[in-house]
Amino acid sequence: MKKIDSFYHNTPEPERSVYFALSNFILSMDANISTDLKYGMPFFSYKNKMCCYLWKDKKTNGPYIGIVEGNRIHHPQLEKGNRSRMKILRVDPNLDIDIETIGEILRSMIALYKDGTIKTK
Repeated sequence: MKKIDSFYHNTPEPERSVYFALSNFILSMDANISTDLKYGMPFFSYKNKMCCYLWKDKKTNGPYIGIVEGNRIHHPQLEKGNRSRMKILRVDPNLDIDIETIGEILRSMIALYKDGTIKTK
């Protein structure tokens, strides 16, 4: 079993299904996106440059997508909190996943790498 598989395996339902669905969706967005376990969570990279990750809220255990360069994306559902660089998008595991909104945010994120705003290796 890969290290990243253990993250999903050790996560209880319904969060596990949400993480699996989000992971598959993120990976389907662009052939240059890959995933690995970093800092104990699934991290996604665009051409080996970290771009987003999956994690859970400390208080609610609710899953969210963290956007590494979120400060460069303006979307009403992204939360900055006290972060200087990253923003998060919360995902309620008891509701249908809003693929349209997530896709919109991920396309904005990918555009930052494709247009050279964020340099890749």
